[in-house]
Amino acid sequence: MTIKVMIVDDSAVMREVMQQLLAPHKDIEVVGAAMDPLLAMQKMQTVWPDVILLDVEMPRMDGITFLRQIMSTRPTPVVICSTLTEKGADITLQALSAGAVEVITKPTMGLRDFLKDSAQEMLAAIRTAAKARVKPSLPTTLKKEEKHSADVLVDLPSSAGLLNQRTTEKIVLLGTSTGGTQALEAVLCELPVNSPAIAIVQHMPEKFTRSFAERLDSLCAIEVREAQDGDRLLPGRALIAPGGKHMLIKRSGAQYMVEVKDGPLVSRHRPSVDVLFRSAAVQAGKNALAVIMTGMGDDGARGLKELHEVGARTFAQDEESCVVFGMPKEAIKLGGVDQIIALDEIPRVVMSWR
Repeated sequence: MTIKVMIVDDSAVMREVMQQLLAPHKDIEVVGAAMDPLLAMQKMQTVWPDVILLDVEMPRMDGITFLRQIMSTRPTPVVICSTLTEKGADITLQALSAGAVEVITKPTMGLRDFLKDSAQEMLAAIRTAAKARVKPSLPTTLKKEEKHSADVLVDLPSSAGLLNQRTTEKIVLLGTSTGGTQALEAVLCELPVNSPAIAIVQHMPEKFTRSFAERLDSLCAIEVREAQDGDRLLPGRALIAPGGKHMLIKRSGAQYMVEVKDGPLVSRHRPSVDVLFRSAAVQAGKNALAVIMTGMGDDGARGLKELHEVGARTFAQDEESCVVFGMPKEAIKLGGVDQIIALDEIPRVVMSWR
């Protein structure tokens, strides 16, 4: 089936180059391009797209207002194309919160070369969005390069030994991708201040995770912040892996902290859910509870199975409540999931781990 795409961007260069990039692909058809949302709405009355590629800063009507109108009247998968700046990050996060399912970052200069270099990322985002479950109730993208496993950063011993012994401190691990910004907001906003310590990997570009953490911190009873190397995992605190860095669990005595470090892409991502889960299997074992949530691809599936094998409690978000049932599906296929649960059940499961 052909994916019908509408491009909404005030940059004529952006519209032209995106149409050129998409034209050779028989499974994608650009049904229209507009310089602002008002013109886009006129064109969409004739042919409604399957996916909208949307800028956020435009004349006459901004992308967020347009997105909210779409999601309240006729929910449609939206891929945000945003400039990689601090200001752009804040606006893009508002768009993700309003219902966008994916984000592609674009530079302020060298747009033509960037788009050509990122063609596979753009295509993957469109194809993923076309399969997304977008709902009016809602409040990574693959690249062609060598696919590493968590072995490049964390060795998994045959026996975790003393590290697998029970401690008084327990940790919760959440791994997510496409649709995860909304899912994490739904989960974290339900948690009280006495929730267990939480470590999160959300596939998100560099510069976006800090704004995302700050936004969640303003909404939630618990403390939410972008992780820094050496931060301790404490009850009532959630640490989000910074974009462009891996986050690992480290244990010191009976206490847990995070290590933030560089490294190659793992399962085509940095941060990688597999790296977080593998490190927790080694360092926390039975003291960890992990949930793999909505997202494209298979990142986290092997790491969840490793957690399962060392006695951690493991869960997968169900298909009905996922925007994209990719990561949970792969984890279930590998046999590393104790239980499949809906999104609205995750806060209860988290609070049971104290």
